[in-house]
Amino acid sequence: MAPLCPNTISPKLPKPFSVQLFPLRISCSNHCLNKKWSVSNSMPSDSCRLKTESNYKPTQHLVKSIVKGFVGFAATATALASVCCDSPAFAESLTVAFPVSRAPEVNTVQRTLVEAWGLIRETFVDPTFNHQDWDSKLQQTMVEMFPLSSADAAYNKISGMLSTLGDPFTRIISPKVLQYVSLFLIIIGSDGNLQGVGVFISIEPRTGHLVVLSCLEDSPAARAGIHEGDELIEINGERLDGVDSEAAALKLRGRAGTSVTVKLHSGKDLGSDSIVREVNVPREYIKLSPISLAIIPHRAPDGNLEKTGYVKLSAFSQTAAADMENAIQEMENQGVQSYILDLRNNPGGLVKAGLDVAQIWLDGDETLVNTIDRDGHMSPINMVNGHAVTHDPLVVLVNEGSASASEILAGALHDNGRAILVGHKTFGKGKIQSVTELHDGSALFVTVAKYLSPALHDIDQVGITPDVQCTTEMLNSPKESVLKDKNSVSSLEADSCIMVAEHELDIQESNGTAS
Repeated sequence: MAPLCPNTISPKLPKPFSVQLFPLRISCSNHCLNKKWSVSNSMPSDSCRLKTESNYKPTQHLVKSIVKGFVGFAATATALASVCCDSPAFAESLTVAFPVSRAPEVNTVQRTLVEAWGLIRETFVDPTFNHQDWDSKLQQTMVEMFPLSSADAAYNKISGMLSTLGDPFTRIISPKVLQYVSLFLIIIGSDGNLQGVGVFISIEPRTGHLVVLSCLEDSPAARAGIHEGDELIEINGERLDGVDSEAAALKLRGRAGTSVTVKLHSGKDLGSDSIVREVNVPREYIKLSPISLAIIPHRAPDGNLEKTGYVKLSAFSQTAAADMENAIQEMENQGVQSYILDLRNNPGGLVKAGLDVAQIWLDGDETLVNTIDRDGHMSPINMVNGHAVTHDPLVVLVNEGSASASEILAGALHDNGRAILVGHKTFGKGKIQSVTELHDGSALFVTVAKYLSPALHDIDQVGITPDVQCTTEMLNSPKESVLKDKNSVSSLEADSCIMVAEHELDIQESNGTAS
């Protein structure tokens, strides 16, 4: 199955150029076939005016807000033409006058701002732009950029503008940070293993803070006492205000044998007068294995000793589906009669991998997920002649750290009647994003649509509520199952969610509801 929204980088646009006066006029037809630009001597030479024409008359406050005394530059025709297409966002037209910085590096970022503004105006999932005048935001941010002297400060202004959209995942990554990404790729070995601290982080959408989604088992972060829900405040003495998750992750990575100092609030102490903790975490080689297995001997209600297959999926990598299929086939060969799929603290990854994993458990032409765009157009993503590897009863474990592809997978299995969900409400990230490389080498991430579960439940900022909470009080008898792998006894045997999951499997068997 092809990716729903592949993270492809678009080709670079031609490099824009500066002139004393270059008013740009673009007329858009249905497919942007009628594009033209011209110089008008009637325009003042102290600003640049960008205009798209149709039947819309620009608001007076935009037309009148021409700032005097600045040298104008042209945002290239190709830059705006690239965002002028068959879209409701460009059924309107706009005239904007803006001051242009004399600092070359800031001037460059201003061009980037025009590109980013136009792409978001055309494609952002919320056509109200978080109930604000997005056209005015361009004018306002241009004026705020004018007195700046550095590109970093100018990119911060773009980030500030994007933050007003209320979507922390619509963001820009500057060329400098992207260069760091390329630099740090050498820290990932040919075997796919990472040199770092073994922690997954993300921006909490309700607060905008950087939080820990999960730590890999026995990773340096886990041994240092970092936990799910901890809020990151500083890395190596540098404040993380306004720093996105990619940039923060790069600061945490590094050569094995070095260390990194992290300041954080404990998740359970957020909102109180707790003292900030500072921990020094060594960097090590981190083995990125998304699948871990165990077979749990389980005493069924009829007294028979059965085998429950426990599969923990920690991330959705390119190999996740193949690894999952091999794991299930292996346990089927060992006589497993029911399954627990653990997606707790799985922050997601490749959405296509999540859909591929779903098809391991489902038959037929079931709907796996729905997408809905800014205009309310909904499209289902269906399997084609699917054949499940097993039809044994299934329980899926989820919690607050289950995000993105984890939520899509959980929704697909639940809404198609294949699995019972046990645990706690999921994270609530159901966004589809486009990624575009802008003319200066920066990358713009834009949320262009959202995911709905097969039963049309909203995932984004809502999450998925499980059928059953992890409360051991639901069990009428103590746990009797014993694991063959003694190394897993302490963690799995004491896990209330696994106890509840086994109880739900017993109910499925006694009711004859197993698929």
